[in-house]
Amino acid sequence: MLKPMLAAILGVAFLFSCDNGTSKPNYKFLKAPKEGVAAKVGELKITNEELTKGIESELYELENKIFDTKMNKLKSLIIEKLMAQDPAKKGLTNEEYMDKHIAKGVKVSESDINSFVKEKNIPKEQVNAQIKERIRGYLIAEKKKDAVETWLAKKTKSTGIEVYLDKPRRPSFDVEVGKAPVAGPESAPITIVEFSDFQCPYCSKAAETINKVKKDYGSKVRVVFKQYPLPFHSQAKMAANAALCAWEQKPENFWKMHDKLFADQSKLGKEGLQATAKSVGVDMEKFNTCLDGGKYMSMIEKDIQQGKDLGVKSTPTFFVNGKLLQGAQPYETFKELIDEELANK
Repeated sequence: MLKPMLAAILGVAFLFSCDNGTSKPNYKFLKAPKEGVAAKVGELKITNEELTKGIESELYELENKIFDTKMNKLKSLIIEKLMAQDPAKKGLTNEEYMDKHIAKGVKVSESDINSFVKEKNIPKEQVNAQIKERIRGYLIAEKKKDAVETWLAKKTKSTGIEVYLDKPRRPSFDVEVGKAPVAGPESAPITIVEFSDFQCPYCSKAAETINKVKKDYGSKVRVVFKQYPLPFHSQAKMAANAALCAWEQKPENFWKMHDKLFADQSKLGKEGLQATAKSVGVDMEKFNTCLDGGKYMSMIEKDIQQGKDLGVKSTPTFFVNGKLLQGAQPYETFKELIDEELANK
């Protein structure tokens, strides 16, 4: 397999090559002689499986972008055609009809703006008249979007909207659980393997979502935590080691540390980790020996390598019964995938 840097160079060279008089490979784009074959050089064959291995997540992202682009265009066409059927549309542009009939009551108050500023943690000293006007414009656009969704739902309540586009298939992987910390029974029909980083703010947000999943699905779900400290998070590896040091004394200690570390990511230095471990109730002498000796660093490196082999490039990354789910997705996304998996059992 080519090194990533070399592969990238070759990719750029292929895209931007020009005729400079040098000899170039003769690429012939033909129909495959056999299903599953991507390329052939003499008797040498490259299969589609080999071609897509390691880039499944990138391909899925691109397929989703294409699908989302089509869905946005489809929704626009449906809305335009439904508006055109209304006699009240006569003489009005789409924008005028929307403002008069769909989003008639949309307005943004000073309270709405203040709530937005507070929610997004925008410093008060930065909130001037210009910023407020930009926030107002954004909130009006969002409210109009919600109004359109409500209008479309009412218009199609009796018929629904039949869509004949194929949704991208989420890539699936064989993910080994190994000896990682686990919450939930081995017999659970759903296994969620998470690659996460205690210093990652998105992982903190995702931890809340996973806790809700555990609460709502109970024994139907088993959660496996894999350590994937990112290289630019200077405290992440020590935090991962600390959590595992608590885990070796009692498995539930890991999840207590897990919740506390994600709840306050300002306490990931050594003293903070020790204070958290103490609050969990571990034997501090054993914990400190484990922490100072970096006892679980090799296990952490194995998790990182496993993640890389699976194509993990950012945190958090989840595998729900092997199916890839990237980023701090909302609870509804997990629910949809879990319910789909349960329905197929």
